[in-house]
Amino acid sequence: MSSRSMLVFAAISGLVFVALGALGAHVLGGTIGPNEMAWVRTALEYQGFHTLTILALAVVMQSRVSLWFYWCGALLALGTVLFSGSLYCLALLHLKICVYITPVGGVCFLIGWVLMLIGALRLRTEAGCHE
Repeated sequence: MSSRSMLVFAAISGLVFVALGALGAHVLGGTIGPNEMAWVRTALEYQGFHTLTILALAVVMQSRVSLWFYWCGALLALGTVLFSGSLYCLALLHLKICVYITPVGGVCFLIGWVLMLIGALRLRTEAGCHE
């Protein structure tokens, strides 16, 4: 994911995050059950955290392009869509198939974080070579 793509994704994800957060706080509380509300909260937490992470990654990519960070951003974005999206669908639409999609999103998150770690470790190595 390019820096621009990460910024676009973060903007859209942030917009959806705020909209669904407001919907959850003002509308859904009385219309869905406690389990469904817990799924929405979990989805919001993961979406918010990973949106901020992708935003920070986009800032880093402005000054330091890295293939590791490129794929990290892509997997964190995919993880956000699959993990949080499937929880929203499960809570709001009761699509039972979503229970199989949520863990795939979680695996995307894990791989994304590993790629960020590798990219960060390589930054130090690459910086040492240029000094």
